[in-house]
Amino acid sequence: MKKVNVALVRLLQFVVFVSFTFMVVAYFGAMVLLPLDAIVLLTKLMGVVGMPGFIGALIAVPAVGYLCLIVYKTPGLCQMVIDTGVDLVKTGKTRVEAFNEIVNAVKA
Repeated sequence: MKKVNVALVRLLQFVVFVSFTFMVVAYFGAMVLLPLDAIVLLTKLMGVVGMPGFIGALIAVPAVGYLCLIVYKTPGLCQMVIDTGVDLVKTGKTRVEAFNEIVNAVKA
């Protein structure tokens, strides 16, 4: 019966690990995709106004680059975003390691 309990705890540990891994990948992926999405939306908006897509993209890329520069120069904002992701990683690691204590208790 102990082996079944250990296997169950390990399964739950794996599920928690996969969940936190997905959250971290989604968080940092969103940070990369937000500027790209802004470029696409501005290009489409300029297409509605009547500009061709190529010219709209030539205007949208520097505009989004300038917005990214403003975000980068805002004191503490980039570091806060990175720290939030790192805290998410640390929390996941702590939660996954907490299962090891449960496994040791079940084995004893």
